[in-house]
Amino acid sequence: MRFYRYSAIIFILKDNVLKLYFIHLSLCLILKKFFCRMNQSKKFKNFSRRQFIRDISIVAGSFFIVPRHVLGRGFIPPSDKLNIAGIGCGGKAEVNLPYAFNNGAENIAALCDVDDRMSVKARQKWPNAPYYKDYRQLLDKEARNIDAVIVTTPDHMHAVISMAAMQLGKHVYCEKPLTHDIYEARILTQAAKKYKVVTQMGNQGSSGDDTRKTEACIQGGLIGDVHTVHVWTNRPVWPQGIATPTGKFDIPKELDWELWLGTAPQRDFNPTYLPATWRGWVDFGTGSLGDMGCHFIDVPYRALKLGYPIAVECSVGEVWTGFFQEAIYTDSYPPSAKIHIHFPARDKMVPVELIWYDGGIKPERPAELLPDEEMEDVNGGMIFEGTKGKLMAGLFGGNPTLLRTSKMKEAKFPAPTRPFVERGFEGHQTQWTNACKKGYGTYTSSSFDQSGPLVETVLMGNLAVRSYNYSEKDPKGNAVYPGRKKLLWDGTNMKITNFDAANQFVKRTYRGDWKLEL
Repeated sequence: MRFYRYSAIIFILKDNVLKLYFIHLSLCLILKKFFCRMNQSKKFKNFSRRQFIRDISIVAGSFFIVPRHVLGRGFIPPSDKLNIAGIGCGGKAEVNLPYAFNNGAENIAALCDVDDRMSVKARQKWPNAPYYKDYRQLLDKEARNIDAVIVTTPDHMHAVISMAAMQLGKHVYCEKPLTHDIYEARILTQAAKKYKVVTQMGNQGSSGDDTRKTEACIQGGLIGDVHTVHVWTNRPVWPQGIATPTGKFDIPKELDWELWLGTAPQRDFNPTYLPATWRGWVDFGTGSLGDMGCHFIDVPYRALKLGYPIAVECSVGEVWTGFFQEAIYTDSYPPSAKIHIHFPARDKMVPVELIWYDGGIKPERPAELLPDEEMEDVNGGMIFEGTKGKLMAGLFGGNPTLLRTSKMKEAKFPAPTRPFVERGFEGHQTQWTNACKKGYGTYTSSSFDQSGPLVETVLMGNLAVRSYNYSEKDPKGNAVYPGRKKLLWDGTNMKITNFDAANQFVKRTYRGDWKLEL
């Protein structure tokens, strides 16, 4: 019984030195007991291996509840701080890392960025965290010291970094969009299940209250059977529809350009791509859809249980460099686009057409909306059209409003069924860290089994855009554009069935030795 008393004392002590003292005392007591029985040869035969292991287990239990900072990094009790590695330290990481750190509730255990300029703030905030430029070195050297990884890099590196972390059994939080390609999204979804890790995509609105309220309105039949959804954004807010930059520039000494390029095709350094304008270039980013589609499309995707689309078509903004001189820049996403994504009937719900607008294009103002009533917030909006009416909402499904707005006075909104997250969208990272400590299978708002298929749908829009501007030469040498039609999609097999050239945009070819293997 003395061992149990010592275990209890260790559990309630607050002073770390005293905890170590009582651990030492417990070990001494067991060893004393063991050697005493060895010396009592007649009685030693009664001291079984089972008894010894039992006593050792009691002290092991004492170790289990002592925090890692007392016992060393080899012990990972579930109630302890989560040790997190941040791969990508600037930009959105300046939000992700502090939210995950949660005022010291967790530990930022390692940092990585290919550009020292982007990591300045993080290294100042967590000076004791080892710092690397190459994520592969971080994972190799810090694997025993970390439990989870936050990936906040340009889109083209999301998949390979997340996969490498999951293969080591590390939980992963990856910024949106989850991946650059449709194929990558499918593979990461499968990997999370295979390696049994807790995952979360960085579309924080999926943890928001309004997302759940809007979802409940749609699923509760407030506007009947929804057949059409309009979604629009104010993006891009960076240059798009522009020529590939030229010229020779010195690579900043703080930047490892080869590591920054990673899986992308080789090209010379140009300051045009950094620090955030990479979003508009097809080799690195995913344009307006990748930036905001994971926020806006997430709401109807969940509410309507959309699954794989069956067709997609688009039109894009044209660029003119002179009188009747059109320029098609395939290295950059177009300045604007309108995309129609079609979904089949499912679960007794009617087929749905989701229409995406970006670059300043918006849907027609609903007739039910009065002339002076606002149709959107600064980031964009969404409108659901059903057989019994229309519902309008903003970013993250914010402020769901029936049209006409006068209906709001008597409307009875259904109660959300999906669990709320503490602190809403601001608790998105904390929800993930808490789930990591509970283990695989714990609910998160945007786990890869949910966000992976969503991202596949989002990236279908980019497949349509790139197919639209894909050109071939006719017998006379003139450019023709055979991808400007409705593209039919086989979601199960990840294949466009009526225009084979489009399938090159499902899965890109990595540069050099970079690979993505499950």
